[in-house]
Amino acid sequence: PAYVKPFVKRQKNDAADAEAICEAAQRPSMRFVPVKTEAQQAAALVFRARDLLVKQRTQISNAVRGHMTEHGWIAPQGLAHMKKLAALLEDPDAVPESARPVLEIMLDQMAVLSERIAELDREIARRAREDETARRLMTIPGIGPITATAITALAPPPGTFAKGRDFAAWVGLTPRQHSTGGKQRLGAISKMGERTLRRLLIIGSSAVVLQASRRGAPAGSWLEQMMARKPRMLVTVALANKTARIVWAVLTKNEDYRAPVSVAA
Repeated sequence: PAYVKPFVKRQKNDAADAEAICEAAQRPSMRFVPVKTEAQQAAALVFRARDLLVKQRTQISNAVRGHMTEHGWIAPQGLAHMKKLAALLEDPDAVPESARPVLEIMLDQMAVLSERIAELDREIARRAREDETARRLMTIPGIGPITATAITALAPPPGTFAKGRDFAAWVGLTPRQHSTGGKQRLGAISKMGERTLRRLLIIGSSAVVLQASRRGAPAGSWLEQMMARKPRMLVTVALANKTARIVWAVLTKNEDYRAPVSVAA
């Protein structure tokens, strides 16, 4: 719709919109959304379902923490701390008797959701093992079974993009530009494109940056230089951008990822 808007003449109505769509579709440089097959939509269902269950589990976790806080029991965020709150329910003096059954129902529902999420994780891992493209993508640092299978299911064919930067821009990992007069002004990332892939790539990059901060990045590598002069979150997003470009190259060349060789000074 953003590409059609410049072709709308004056007033906005159905006829003007239809005329603008026809005019925009005839432009030689116009971009079109690739149509997904039923198989692609079915393959993407597992990620949509997993995200939904994870959100529901997080909602219940936050609700339990909030209700327990009202009774004077405060726990940090995270599922690991829910066991402490569950143990408090065994104490008859921890919460009122009328609140205990309701909190137990919420905790039981969290346990059920965790089991279903684990089942979907096993299904995703099975698909990653059986798919050659997913196995090739998992050779890239920061990409595991979930991200690899998501790319094969959600991303359009690599031939759709002329270069790796176009794929990174489609995912929404390139900076938004507001340049004029020959002066470049780059802002935050655009966050356009596939939100699921962008989130997974950033999560994977954050894991790589975390390990590099603990164990040290390879000497002379791009990651070491970035971590020495840039904030950690900025390095994480930049690494996600770099990973997206590597993904495009791996998919285009049908080859495994080869780590660059660092040359010591």
